[in-house]
Amino acid sequence: MKILHTADWHIGQTFYEYDRSYEHTQFLNWLCAEIKDKEIDVLIVSGDIFDLSNPSAPAQKLFYSFLSSALKAQPNLQIIITAGNHDSAARLESPKPLLESSNIHIVGMIERNLDGSINYEKLVIPIKDKQGNVQLWCMAIPFLRLGEYPTIAESISQYSAGVSALYKQAYEFTLSKKVAGQAILAMGHLHTLDAEISDHDKSERLIMGGVEFIPVSAFDDNIIYTALGHIHKAQKIGVKGNIHYSGSPLPMSFSEVNYKHQVITFEVNDEEISNIQHVEIPISIELMRVPSIPKPLSEVLDALKELPNSNVNIEYAPYLEVRVLLDGPEPALRHKIESELEGKHVRLAKIDVKYPKTSKTDEEEILTYDKLHELRPQDIFNKIYKSRFNIDTPAELVGMFNQVFQEANTKEN
Repeated sequence: MKILHTADWHIGQTFYEYDRSYEHTQFLNWLCAEIKDKEIDVLIVSGDIFDLSNPSAPAQKLFYSFLSSALKAQPNLQIIITAGNHDSAARLESPKPLLESSNIHIVGMIERNLDGSINYEKLVIPIKDKQGNVQLWCMAIPFLRLGEYPTIAESISQYSAGVSALYKQAYEFTLSKKVAGQAILAMGHLHTLDAEISDHDKSERLIMGGVEFIPVSAFDDNIIYTALGHIHKAQKIGVKGNIHYSGSPLPMSFSEVNYKHQVITFEVNDEEISNIQHVEIPISIELMRVPSIPKPLSEVLDALKELPNSNVNIEYAPYLEVRVLLDGPEPALRHKIESELEGKHVRLAKIDVKYPKTSKTDEEEILTYDKLHELRPQDIFNKIYKSRFNIDTPAELVGMFNQVFQEANTKEN
């Protein structure tokens, strides 16, 4: 059986307010071709199909068009999809009765039996060969929300312990179905303890004291491959090397300028895994950083002049991050940059402004309650200004601040 693992498509996402429909279309067309060329038997998608829980009609059309095209390209293809934290579990599952007749299995929610126990029958998907014989079992676990996992009494981290318990119980249930010669796969959309996160992951995820981190021990060693989503940086987890994040197919931040995005393919024969390959995804829209490191504004504007002029469709032009080193506030910064970019074959996405670092001797003092009580509003304003720009507040700006402060006090009294 040839299997392809991918995740974190985020269809419908915008990149600094630019629509990414073209990029997602290009990726899904490429994926469809790969499925056909590599004669993939099983496609597994580990969550975050959409970027929003209420995706737009065009985003949904793109998703279902891909499913149709993939099955036409590879008629015997089996597809297993789980919901991520960005997906609406109920919405993703809504066409399930129709799709299952086409060997498309979607698992979004955790269902319970009448006695309150988790319905593991729904979470364990048989994968069959062309003759209809079960060759693999897939534990298709979606992103787990509060109340969807077992409660572990007296546990320090209810989430970590509960998710680990669910995977253990799901594995034990799968073992009750498995016979000799059949392998077990697992899917998940979660944050493992040792995962290396990208800049976009850092800005998106709120990990409170590590309570959402799932240990590698949650996945039994006899699971031949665990296909994960949620972390956007592709990587292998654990010593054994059978736990993988496929990563996101599209770049999520400018820190990924030199980063290769991928899907993972592998083969399973009996209970053995082989031929694991990381297949690079072509980037349809380039990311650019000008300059490569922050420089003074005059040098930045000179560098922007050297960019090529636009002579093709600007909708496919590279996304541009302009990196500037300033000594202080520059109110007309965006206007100056946009003026220099007129007619250039780039789309301004981000202006990254840096200021000189504060020296150790200028580090902020720790304020006691008494010292804080003695500070005037102007003192606080001056401290904030210097902490950001590393220079003293200009006298003109201090005068304006005092004027506004006096007017506010007059109105209040």
